[in-house]
Amino acid sequence: MLDVPLWLWAAFAVTVIVSLAVDLLAHREAHVIGFKEAAAWSGVWVGLALVFGAVVFLVLGTTPGVEYTTAWLLEKSLSVDNLFVFALIFAYFKVPRAYQHRVLFYGVMGALVFRGVFLAAGVAVVSRFTAVLFAFAAILFYSTYKILKEEEDSFDPGRSIAVRLLRKVMPVRDEYAGMKFFVREAGKRVATPLLAVVAAIEAADLVFAVDSVPAVLAVSDEAFIVYTSNAFAILGLRALYFLLAGLLDRFHYLSKGLALILSFIGVKLILQASHKLFSTSVPEIPSPVSLAVIVTVLAASVALSIRHPRPASAQGAPSATQAKHGDDAPDSEDGEPPAEEPRDTGDPPQGS
Repeated sequence: MLDVPLWLWAAFAVTVIVSLAVDLLAHREAHVIGFKEAAAWSGVWVGLALVFGAVVFLVLGTTPGVEYTTAWLLEKSLSVDNLFVFALIFAYFKVPRAYQHRVLFYGVMGALVFRGVFLAAGVAVVSRFTAVLFAFAAILFYSTYKILKEEEDSFDPGRSIAVRLLRKVMPVRDEYAGMKFFVREAGKRVATPLLAVVAAIEAADLVFAVDSVPAVLAVSDEAFIVYTSNAFAILGLRALYFLLAGLLDRFHYLSKGLALILSFIGVKLILQASHKLFSTSVPEIPSPVSLAVIVTVLAASVALSIRHPRPASAQGAPSATQAKHGDDAPDSEDGEPPAEEPRDTGDPPQGS
């Protein structure tokens, strides 16, 4: 087991808390996040992740450093899938662009908590039952099949369990009230659609964890490595969304690349489990090789998308990744719908 100094855990926690506080203060006023601002913040988050990775290399050694970098890049690549769903949710609820950063901020906070719980449980299970790696591999192979065959169920934000539970707990009004999550109407506390959007974002992240957690556990079973890499990848999701929202459909080979990465990680899990359970003669895939494969596949996917753009007649068609989540993709040039009245949250208003 990796011997992580307590001060390194503390440094990580302080870094995350301070980063979130600075981000919140920098965006305390509602405004539309432009490309330049998103690019600057993306640079900040990527730089922060790489600096922390350098600290891991220096303090814990080369192997943990390579595992951290591989896990971070893997999670970063898989998170592109989240961006399509963010766009779908914002389009469904007609969220004004000025409010979207606030929604994603709280969505990221929830994701940090839930991912921590899932990863801790995953590490505990893997340390006791190595055979569960075969089940994780099966999940990744099934995800690969669904991406390539475009056979995943469509995602309806308004009918998600989280949104339906929210409506059972309290009434949800139909109109936004600035960046407020709650308002008082007729002496009653009611939720605004913005809270329903946060609930839908959190529900989507729980779905993504099904792929993400087994994938990162194939890279490392050390709690420190898997959680810190996930955390830094998740922290950069908001800026990445605003940076790439209008460009996602142009990278039409990226979904195929992600499918290839998931299948590769599935093979890695099988070899890893076989090495531990059956025979040490079964080879394992080293972390440097995993890192090289992920970088190569991502670079090739982006390069192919640029070199062979989607035909004009297919520009309006959903990509493989979009198709697996539904076909309500945004249709404006910058990837967002016009700020109009919010979409009803799925049920008749209660008490508003």
